[in-house]
Amino acid sequence: MLRRIFLTPEQDRLRSGFRLLGQLLFMGVFFLLISGCLLLVLPFSQISTSTPWLLLSHVSSVLAVTASVYLARRWLDRRSFSSLGLNWNRAALKDMAVGFLIAGAVIGFIYLLEWVGGWLSFQGFAWQDDSLAGGTAAVTAGVLAMLLVFLAGSWQEELLHRGYWLQNVEEGLNLFCGVLISSLFFSLTHLANPNFSPAAVLGLLAGGIFLAFGYIRTRQLWLPLGLHTGWNFFESTVFGYPVSGMSGLPRLIHHQVSGPELLTGGEFGPEAGLLLLPGLLLGTLLVYLYTCRAPIAVPSP
Repeated sequence: MLRRIFLTPEQDRLRSGFRLLGQLLFMGVFFLLISGCLLLVLPFSQISTSTPWLLLSHVSSVLAVTASVYLARRWLDRRSFSSLGLNWNRAALKDMAVGFLIAGAVIGFIYLLEWVGGWLSFQGFAWQDDSLAGGTAAVTAGVLAMLLVFLAGSWQEELLHRGYWLQNVEEGLNLFCGVLISSLFFSLTHLANPNFSPAAVLGLLAGGIFLAFGYIRTRQLWLPLGLHTGWNFFESTVFGYPVSGMSGLPRLIHHQVSGPELLTGGEFGPEAGLLLLPGLLLGTLLVYLYTCRAPIAVPSP
């Protein structure tokens, strides 16, 4: 009886719910281990205040998520890591590049809507700021650094949410529940972000569903990875919005948003505003057009 509760009889492995709990346990253990190692690198008094600590903590998060998903996929799922949708080929690089550009078009569209509506005032470009130390070289370095940061952050979130969680819930229940539960989980992982609100919950939920659509259309993680990286990069670094509540990051365009928070999202950024919806509709259409003639990839076992 206990065997039937914990195991899938025809596959002789843990049921999906227990596999998800196992992955969370792995991730917690890795977070503790890596954080403990970081405490040996930096004094306790510098935690959360120094730039090195912030960078190292970001790296620790990527490592903890990647390691936990890898072990859970191999030991609990008894599947290959690449079967999550990580088959690397020429199409993978193309999916990432196209997803990146689609996200840029979506954020640019939202920026245009705010400008046409009179809710945004353009103030200049970063390289025109005389107070910026280092000039153009500093701007270029900041842009490249943020691209790497957003790529790393998108990797861990796509691997976790559209990779492990969506696919295991889909296997245990169905695709609809997989998309909904993994997208809600994705939204709630941003609870600690500045200026988080109920509107942000709904906006990030919609964003998670949009990213899941990219996975569903290809059954690979490369398109949503490109979409996610491009979204954060264009939103923050190019167009100068807060990215999920986080502001003060290097940006190419300086502007001031003065429109209604219900539409623009206010201090949290576009994810908490109603203008996100037409942007996501445009992005969904572009993803569909890109994938409508492409064969659906079948993940390897």
